[in-house]
Amino acid sequence: MIKIEGLSKHYGNKVGLKKLDLTIKSGEIFAFLGPNGAGKTTTIKMMVGLLRPTTGTITICDKDIIKETIAAKKYLAYVPDQPYLYDKLTGREFLEFVALMYKIPLQVATEKIEKLTALFSSYEYVDRLTENYSHGMKQRIVFSAALIHDPQVLVVDEPMVGLDPKSAAIVKNVFKDQAAKGTTVFVSTHSLDVAEQIADRIAIIKHGEIIALGTLEELRKRVQKEARLEDIFLELTEEEQPN
Repeated sequence: MIKIEGLSKHYGNKVGLKKLDLTIKSGEIFAFLGPNGAGKTTTIKMMVGLLRPTTGTITICDKDIIKETIAAKKYLAYVPDQPYLYDKLTGREFLEFVALMYKIPLQVATEKIEKLTALFSSYEYVDRLTENYSHGMKQRIVFSAALIHDPQVLVVDEPMVGLDPKSAAIVKNVFKDQAAKGTTVFVSTHSLDVAEQIADRIAIIKHGEIIALGTLEELRKRVQKEARLEDIFLELTEEEQPN
């Protein structure tokens, strides 16, 4: 699970995030939505240990990401919005490298790579150099790498960018399967249809603060109408026009 308490981030006089409190349970798919510049990526980078908070704590499966970074990251997987691979490795070699970092025995790693290659339909190119991959191919390999150590928390930033419909369907099914196994899935996305389809709970952030949090039905009650998530999001994040 993920527990965030009093989390804030300041950049000099600019406040990127204001006193965020969140608890996300095991087996929950949690969608984190907001306009550009709202604080989504700042939150994610602090959650995965890439950015130090100004105040507050983040625990991943009861491990403090700042004080117990290595221990916390054993439970964690992160898929960024831009997939980065080593150009001179094949997809398989990259997955073997990631498995080695997590100290997964070779035979177990080989079996997992075969299963993930089948899951993401990447047989056709997994043994080619990644420098020749399309964005979608890279994204499938990065997702495979994220799942290779059976994480208990999966954090994903913009998972559908550059994916064709087949790949997007695979990713949505992966989220559901992981949650069914008890994995906490934290997804930041601009794809509101995806969030509406898969999320158990949704948070909407604006100017570094959560302005709405709950199930889709709870958000509908907030705006007092039976609306799609897109309409709810636009209504809640609309900026007031000056007189």
